Amino acid sequence: MSKVQATETNPEIAVHKFLFSKGFRFRKNVKSLPGTPDIVLPKFKTVIFVHGCFWHGHKNCEEAALPKTQRKYWTNKIASNIERDKTRIKELKKLGWRIITIWECKINTKKKRRKETVALIAKIRS
Repeated sequence: MSKVQATETNPEIAVHKFLFSKGFRFRKNVKSLPGTPDIVLPKFKTVIFVHGCFWHGHKNCEEAALPKTQRKYWTNKIASNIERDKTRIKELKKLGWRIITIWECKINTKKKRRKETVALIAKIRS
């Protein structure tokens, strides 16, 4: 697992490029906020998490299927990630931040990415 990239993943980079091209300015991986959000838009008091479906247990997603080996380990690992995510989201909401979660499977093709990013702008500005 040491080779698993935690920041600057391809889905994150795609969202960064899109937001920047639309004139949004943001900070990346802000450690002073709970959960170290992937993208922080201070002007809009909004944080964006770009979640990998497997690592964050995206329900009803093919990409979130558990490996056939060491199922107990992976079940516990993913469950603890989900619980940690819920805790961090509650902490951010208490601090007055709006939270947007983008799932990897929703932006893994150009067509899906186009649709999701248009919706993203609406969420940010609302």
